[in-house]
Amino acid sequence: MGVQLKVIQPNILTYNTIRLLAQNILTSSKFCLNPAGDTPSSCRLFDAIVSHCVPVIVSDELELPYEDELDYSEFSVFFSDEEASRPKYQYPPKKDDAVNMIWKQISHKLPAVQLAEHRNRRLKIPGWWR
Repeated sequence: MGVQLKVIQPNILTYNTIRLLAQNILTSSKFCLNPAGDTPSSCRLFDAIVSHCVPVIVSDELELPYEDELDYSEFSVFFSDEEASRPKYQYPPKKDDAVNMIWKQISHKLPAVQLAEHRNRRLKIPGWWR
């Protein structure tokens, strides 16, 4: 049974809303980060598998459920703690990787954003009608 939170103010999220948002994020993700938790009963790995995203497991010594039956290397990515905590681990980005694709999309939208910002400033000059 889940904990039900009361709505105190209209802009405060309830437990169910947060759960649904997290569920939507997981199901729309291609990769799901799964760092080693402080408890062996963590559901992150199960949630990632059920959501059809690739678990990215960050741990040096992690006992995986049913690891005698399942070959996790077939559907997961593994990083050691040292690899994951190294600054700029994936720097420089490779051509057409996710980072470059994001910046490419931003560069396409930037001229329109700059023009809109310029028009906003131009039309908001105080006292221009005097």
